[in-house]
Amino acid sequence: MGWKSLDDMDLHGKRVLVRVDINVPVEKGEVTDTTRIERIVPTVHDILSKGGTPILLAHFGRPKGKVNLEMSLRQVLPALRRALMRTVALVETLDAAEHMTAEVAAADVVLIENIRFHAGEEVNDPAFAARLAKIGDVFCNDAFSAAHRAHASTEGLAHHLPSCAGRLMQAELSALEAALSKPERPVGAVVGGAKVSTKIALLENLVNRLDLLVIGGGMANTFLVAQGAQLGASLREMDYLDTARDIMAQADKARCRVLLPVDGLVAREFKAGAAHEVALLGADTVLGADQMVLDAGPETVKQVELAIKGLKTLIWNGPMGAFEIAPFDTATVAAAKSAAQQTRDGALISVAGGGDTVAALNQAGVADDFTYISTAGGAFLEWMEGKTLPGVAALQG
Repeated sequence: MGWKSLDDMDLHGKRVLVRVDINVPVEKGEVTDTTRIERIVPTVHDILSKGGTPILLAHFGRPKGKVNLEMSLRQVLPALRRALMRTVALVETLDAAEHMTAEVAAADVVLIENIRFHAGEEVNDPAFAARLAKIGDVFCNDAFSAAHRAHASTEGLAHHLPSCAGRLMQAELSALEAALSKPERPVGAVVGGAKVSTKIALLENLVNRLDLLVIGGGMANTFLVAQGAQLGASLREMDYLDTARDIMAQADKARCRVLLPVDGLVAREFKAGAAHEVALLGADTVLGADQMVLDAGPETVKQVELAIKGLKTLIWNGPMGAFEIAPFDTATVAAAKSAAQQTRDGALISVAGGGDTVAALNQAGVADDFTYISTAGGAFLEWMEGKTLPGVAALQG
């Protein structure tokens, strides 16, 4: 794989600069979702067990290179201490990090204040990266979610210090490589969401790598309209009909089967519990001007479930309908439960990622049953698009 893990590093007596992502939601001074904090715990504990001192580098919000106390990491400090069950000292400046007081040095873990308070961070200033490097002896990147950014603390540091992936980064890379780089075949993907325009690169990359591509959500409407369907008030992107046709042609050339909805739940109102009916979907479909497709229908669900049962590897990004409002979460929930059951049975490797995806799988109650769920957002998508992630490439030397 080309990158080292914590198992490959001698950390005894070493100061380990650890890039983490603890950019968590905070309301009224309280962290409302500690998932990202909890996910860095194994890395920090492993460094401590190997005799190293973890010095955490992290960002919070977008301060754009200036000190903004509303974006201080002090807000996450209590949640971080609870999760790690260790003493954590916050140092507010790089000067303080370079010349730690006895009190700070005595802490189990050191947290440096928001790294994006420094103008050199986001422009990946070599001098700033070199200054950071002087604070540590080893660099450990555990922030896959920031690995698509070529910043000083994600990419620049790796050129100055012996470097490795943390446990979370290791898990992300291993899962994604298993899903896309060297998958067990047949391999398929469920790609949903509202718009084709945000996922063109993703679809173009996937059709050349997959055996099956399930397209759902509002973006499926664009593909159906590109084939001739008239879908009334349904969400679709008329400027991307040629793009949809091109992707279908690429899939055909690459022998990737594309599964589009063959029926859908159609309503006249976008609201929970709206009156709806099942309509057949295809090139000759004509809906009323006030009708909209809000979810895949029961026949589509059957086809998707059957298709998933024929796979060894599944990638999931995006819901199959307007999952936020019942009953238009039906297809997403049913397909997710089918994938979860296959995974529990040991018949499927399932990897999912993306904000709406995580929310949808949580709603279906199956998030814990998938092989791996990425919380990396943009980095997950860029990896799936086949792009090189600077933070990962730097670890590979």
